Amino acid sequence: MARLSADAPLIHPGAVVTNSTFGGWCEVGTRSNVLNSDFGAYAYCERLCDIANSSIGKFANIAAMCRIGPTDHPMTTASLHHFLYRSSRYWDDATDDEAFFAARAARRTVIGPDTWLGHGVIVKPEVTIGAGAIVAAGAVVTRDVAPYLIVAGVPAVPLRARFATGIADRLMALAWWDWDHDRLRAALTDFRSLPAEAFLERYGG
Repeated sequence: MARLSADAPLIHPGAVVTNSTFGGWCEVGTRSNVLNSDFGAYAYCERLCDIANSSIGKFANIAAMCRIGPTDHPMTTASLHHFLYRSSRYWDDATDDEAFFAARAARRTVIGPDTWLGHGVIVKPEVTIGAGAIVAAGAVVTRDVAPYLIVAGVPAVPLRARFATGIADRLMALAWWDWDHDRLRAALTDFRSLPAEAFLERYGG
């Protein structure tokens, strides 16, 4: 298996990345598309994801076939079709509607740090998924999700909190996802073995 790097993302075969940036130790799965987006360090997406106009937090875990920030069509005009804004594909003397594309790109989706999006999740534009939240497979997220909340369904609704409020708040304050690579390595055994509350006790959260 290929090693991840601090210097450049691991882009698997068939993936297309356009106008996007990556922190260290990132990965983009086979045949995924990433457009106008930024990945924080350690974030990854599995195969066949489509991510547009999004900010992906550090350590985000994005399963296969997710769609984040799906683009939309004009709904108030007489037609919904591409010819309205990709006009140069249809006529030699027509230009594309750059204002429409700029408005699309401005509708940012935000995926917080250490989140887990299950297989086939869709997250709509201008939605924020809070730190540590879990989105169940197949969910369609149409509104913001609070940190450390588990949501599921179409549209997604809360199932339960991952931790008691106090623990979630302490994890947010600790913000271990901002630790450097060496500090993460030093704490690896504790990350693996300690429940969240015990981890917080050891690391001062």
